[in-house]
Amino acid sequence: MTDRASRRNLHFEGPEQVRSRAHEMSGQSFSDRVHTRWRMARSRPRRGPRTLVWQPEPRGTGSVRKGQQMLSGLWHMAGQLVEAPGKTPWQLEAPSTPFEMQLHGQGWLDDIMASGGRKARTTAQLWVLDWAKRFGGGKGPGWDAALTGRRLLRQISHAPTLLSGMEARDQATYFDLLYRQAAYLSAEWTEAPAGLARMEALTGLLYAGLTLEGMAEVTPTATLALTKAAREDILPDGGIASRNPEALLEMAMLLGWAIDALRAKDTPPDDLLAAQARMVPTLRALRHANGELARFHGGGKGRPGRLDRVLATSGIRERNNSGLAMGYAPVAHGRTTLIADAQAPATGAASGSAHASTLAFELTSGNCPVVANCGPGGAFGPDWHRASRATASHSTLEVTGWSTARVGPLLTVGKRQIAPMILPPKNVQWQRSDSRRASTLVLSHDGYRETHGLTHLRRLVLSTDGRKLEGEDSLRAMSNADKDRLDDTRHDMGPHGLPFAIRFHLHPDTDAEIDMGGRAASLALPSGEIWVFRPLGNLKLTLEPSVHLESGRLKPRPAQQVVLSDALVSYAATIDWTLTRAQEATDSSPSRAEDGL
Repeated sequence: MTDRASRRNLHFEGPEQVRSRAHEMSGQSFSDRVHTRWRMARSRPRRGPRTLVWQPEPRGTGSVRKGQQMLSGLWHMAGQLVEAPGKTPWQLEAPSTPFEMQLHGQGWLDDIMASGGRKARTTAQLWVLDWAKRFGGGKGPGWDAALTGRRLLRQISHAPTLLSGMEARDQATYFDLLYRQAAYLSAEWTEAPAGLARMEALTGLLYAGLTLEGMAEVTPTATLALTKAAREDILPDGGIASRNPEALLEMAMLLGWAIDALRAKDTPPDDLLAAQARMVPTLRALRHANGELARFHGGGKGRPGRLDRVLATSGIRERNNSGLAMGYAPVAHGRTTLIADAQAPATGAASGSAHASTLAFELTSGNCPVVANCGPGGAFGPDWHRASRATASHSTLEVTGWSTARVGPLLTVGKRQIAPMILPPKNVQWQRSDSRRASTLVLSHDGYRETHGLTHLRRLVLSTDGRKLEGEDSLRAMSNADKDRLDDTRHDMGPHGLPFAIRFHLHPDTDAEIDMGGRAASLALPSGEIWVFRPLGNLKLTLEPSVHLESGRLKPRPAQQVVLSDALVSYAATIDWTLTRAQEATDSSPSRAEDGL
């Protein structure tokens, strides 16, 4: 998908949404800054010993490569690159609000510490102390409750290393910073929105209560609040309201840290253990054969190694086999996994990164993705963020020029502004059946009913050897009222009917070409596998540009998509297609998911 295509997708949302042109943002207004300074002035902890009564092990999965890049002055965050050798992070010109928020959240401490060595330790000490001197009194943009929790959690978990060799005066500054942030969080955590933000704030506060001498009184409060949040935010099926798989992973990681910290001191509350027992099986169900998460609703594949570590350290081996996992229908046969979005997107406060992806699917064979979605665009700016949320950015049917849900005007959630999802499908249905030969998903949604009188029906059949996927996509006007609405729509379209397309976005590492005189597309995977996509009937099949959006990269990666195009000239249209593995992999080493976790 080119930049021109992304702008076209923005048009799908409607003019009022295009004018807003913003994705999830965080920042402080003048009144917020005044409130923060006032709160910090009241948050000076009482006098007394300043030390650690317990030293937790660092739990973050840092990247040695990223840590070395930062030490050399190369900062790559939120899809943007800043080169500033010889400067501290606080001397950088932050190119965007997301970049600035990641900088002040100090999650990068995991990467710096992962690189190891004296230089890493002394540089991290310098940067943290410099932050304390510049912003520790409540100045700057980093006083969102979730960011404060994230920063405090890293500063505490790496405290033994950071304090090593530090002069007494600097140690006093460091401990003063920890205690100030803990006192601030104890008053401000309630400002964090439900979900990941609230869990970051509370986990940071819990670690402060468990590790800082004289702060033990906040431990019961943090534990009780975290337990309540786990009950409310972790749904009965182990999912979360945003339906973002990567956000679920981050919450599972934080919950695991909290449980392990409490276990070191006492027995964790049953409700925390129960929440973890719900989350981990759902994470397993949302994991492709290559060990990566399905990329839906603002979530990427997950930071390398993080999913493996969360699954392994939880000690929970079960998988959610209840049918739907957080609204997704997973099917796994042989070395092939298929994960379909079988529910409407979130709306309201939880929908700042929700996508119009209902009935879209991803398919992975062994270690290689075959069919994907474009992924989360937030790291590349507001235009890409909006474009990635459109139906055209997903592997499903799109009535040309329309999405199955819209992006609404800005909504304030806590101290952040989001662009929520509005007008989602009202009725989404799914059904699964299994036989000796195949598993079948039958799905439908009415996301085009209000605009065109149409319902999308999709049938996906994956053979039990994982070598063949059969698909059927239909558009139908189901009632007389639907037919009247469709007639009104087609009257404006002229004699050529209502155009629609079925899109199958491919991974950038897949080589695709048209075969059989335009009747099929061959997909060559890095493993040596060849898959053949073939429509049944006289349909236009094309290969068109697409993109693959990964948050760890500087810009979107060019990719391709297979597109079936047609026009609806009556009250129903049905398109059948198949995707078949025609050649086995030359490299048949076990996938990460098969390898153990």
